[in-house]
Amino acid sequence: MIPRPFWLQRIEEAWRQAPIAWLCGVRRCGKTTLAESLGAERTLYLNCDLSTVEDMVRDPQLFFRGCAKPVVVFDEIHQLRDPARVLKIGADGFPNLKILATGSSTLAASKKFRDTLTGRKRLVHLTPVLWDELPAFGATLPRRGWRTAGATWSSAPC
Repeated sequence: MIPRPFWLQRIEEAWRQAPIAWLCGVRRCGKTTLAESLGAERTLYLNCDLSTVEDMVRDPQLFFRGCAKPVVVFDEIHQLRDPARVLKIGADGFPNLKILATGSSTLAASKKFRDTLTGRKRLVHLTPVLWDELPAFGATLPRRGWRTAGATWSSAPC
């Protein structure tokens, strides 16, 4: 796993301002990998693509009350039936908890998000690679530019 300290710092900054950090970005930019890098010792990571997660958060208050870790990650939160309700209850009822939700930036405006979570969340828009990160990814700027221009046919990282 390639360390991405700039983005981890941005998430921490978001949490200093609000209990929910919304990590968004284009497909395959590294949202899940970044979320997983927060560390299992302090983070409860939930893959919302799994139906068992929906069952776990059916009663959000009960779920959050049972959280033994200070950070909860909802990866692909839009997969939940009522994601805004889960986030709202977590943010309002459990002020010492930090929540990271991942998904597309357009998802917050979708029909599933009837509550905009105003004041409860901060947006962190992840980009695929920063200039300073190119060496860690084993890429040069010309190679990255060439791959980006032809990225429609390749899903392999640069």
